[in-house]
Amino acid sequence: MLDALRDDRSKVGLDIAALELASIEFPGLDFAAFTFRLDHLAEQIDRQLTPGANGLDFIKAANELLFDVMQFRGNAEQYYDPRNSCLNSVLMRRLGIPISLSVVYMEVARRLGRTVHGVGLPGHFIVAYEDSDSRYWLDPFHAGRMLSFSDLCGLAKEAANVDLRLNPALLGPVTKRQILVRMLSNLKSIYMRGEAFDKARQVLDLLIEAMPEYAEEYRHRGLVHLRQLNHRAAKSDLETYLRLEPDSPEREAVEKQLVLIERWKAGLN
Repeated sequence: MLDALRDDRSKVGLDIAALELASIEFPGLDFAAFTFRLDHLAEQIDRQLTPGANGLDFIKAANELLFDVMQFRGNAEQYYDPRNSCLNSVLMRRLGIPISLSVVYMEVARRLGRTVHGVGLPGHFIVAYEDSDSRYWLDPFHAGRMLSFSDLCGLAKEAANVDLRLNPALLGPVTKRQILVRMLSNLKSIYMRGEAFDKARQVLDLLIEAMPEYAEEYRHRGLVHLRQLNHRAAKSDLETYLRLEPDSPEREAVEKQLVLIERWKAGLN
C-alpha cells in the first residue's frame, strides 16, 4: 500500500491496497481469498450480460447481484465499526460504509472492463459509471440508487453543507491514492474515538507517509504517542507540527504539551 500512497501511477491495485489497509484491523489477512470473491462476483455479473451490453445493462446486472441477491448494504446502525472500512470484512459481512461499498463496485467493474470511478462528495462517497455514450452516478450505500444532479446537490448539502453548484469539481473522479487516504482518515477517526491507539498509530504512520507536509497528522500522532507514554516520539511530532503550522490556533495547547514533556524528561535525570 505504501507504493500506492506515494504514487498514483503505482501498479498496486485498489483491491490489494485496500486489503493491506484492512490488515491493520485483521493481521495476517489472506488477500487471495478476497480477490477471489471479487473475481467471482464479476463472473456472475458477466454471465448476465449479453454481447454488446451497454452501461445501463451493466448497472442493472451489477445492482441486481450485489444488492438484491447478495444483499450488500450500508451499515447505518453501526456506522463507526472499523470492520465497515475493511474490504475483507465488507465482502464477508456484506456491510459497509459509502467508500468501502464503492470500492467493491469499482473493483467488480474493473474486472469486467467497465469504467466506474469514485466520486468524493463531502461526507458521502459515491461512484460514477462512464463510457463514450453515457455517465451515471450511483450510490452503493443505498443499493446502487441512480442519482440525478439534483440528488447529488441534496447529498452534498445534507452531508457537509456544501453547494455542489458552486463546486462542480467535486464530481470529478478521485484517484486511487485519494481513496486510500480517505479510507485511512476514516479509520483514524474510528480508532482515536475508540482509544485503539496502536492501530491509530499505524494508520497515522501511513497518512504521514502519504502526506508528509500535512501538519495535522503529526499533531494527532504526537497525541497518540503521549497517550502511550512515548514522550520522545511525541516531542518530535509536536515540534514538526509547529514547524509546519506556525500560526495554528492549536499552537498554545501544543506548546504546553511540549513543556510538560520537557518536565517529564527533567524528572528522569
